[in-house]
Amino acid sequence: MKKYWKIGLSAFLAMGLLAACNSKDTKNDNPASEQQATPQVEEATFPLTMTDVTGNDITLEAPPERIISLIPSNTEILFGLGLNDEIVGVNDYDDFPAEAADKEKVGSTEFNIEQIIALSPDIVFAHESGIASLKGAIEQLEAADVKVYVVANADNFNETYTTIEQLGRATGKSSEAEKMIANMKTKTEEVQAKLKDVESKKVFVETSDEPEIYTPGKNTFMQEMLDMIHAENIAADTSDWYKIDAEQIIAKNPDVIVVTYNYVPDILTKIPQRAGFDTITAVKNNAIVQVDENMTSRQGPRLADGLEELAKAIYPEAFE
Repeated sequence: MKKYWKIGLSAFLAMGLLAACNSKDTKNDNPASEQQATPQVEEATFPLTMTDVTGNDITLEAPPERIISLIPSNTEILFGLGLNDEIVGVNDYDDFPAEAADKEKVGSTEFNIEQIIALSPDIVFAHESGIASLKGAIEQLEAADVKVYVVANADNFNETYTTIEQLGRATGKSSEAEKMIANMKTKTEEVQAKLKDVESKKVFVETSDEPEIYTPGKNTFMQEMLDMIHAENIAADTSDWYKIDAEQIIAKNPDVIVVTYNYVPDILTKIPQRAGFDTITAVKNNAIVQVDENMTSRQGPRLADGLEELAKAIYPEAFE
């Protein structure tokens, strides 16, 4: 288990080591058109009643003045909405923005219930990906009259926009949420415009090192991002995040290898030394690149920047 924490909380969640990470079975085959269909954010009025992904209703009499976030993606959204002063507690792994370091840490996958209650939050934002391990904690918090809102796992940009809209409504920051979504859409459209004439490349995305190499298949957020930038995922014939053999990678012969972890300092020089990898086009052309794991996996405002980073890594010539 400790090994997986090294590759980062977001990838840990994405590989399904926490429950419900890949609860959606269907995907839109046209991510760009899916984004265009996103509705505008509606202004919220208080008292406000909202239903979370578990079907639980919570009622807020006023915008919360004390907020706790239990997952980095929610934390990034909340800071992006301008709620620095209201955030009083965050996940141990929250590392962005820098201000998150100044907040009280309340746990990672297991949480300090007494500490959370002592912080007197008006609302605690939990996440569907950890619902199996959080069930008991949520019951304890609710027994102490702490409101808990469980945010749905997002499998694509459109669902991320919905999350932003929900957090904006719950905190009285609907207009800020709308601006955040608009900025993300503008960025993704700019990236896609640069790639409209590129020739598709075969890509292998590696999320952990040997001996257990993991990669995202279809029905993952990474698959949607690759689709958006006209890149062919060599692992798209299998669903979700799975362990792949070196022989399979060699046989698929990717044009580009994208590494999303940084716990192996010399990984970009180590990969070409793997047995048989010298025959891979990506290795021959020195097309092994590393991207920021959190920017390309956390379901928050930096995803659009992550899409740009991924696009630049695969198609550097389009951004020259």
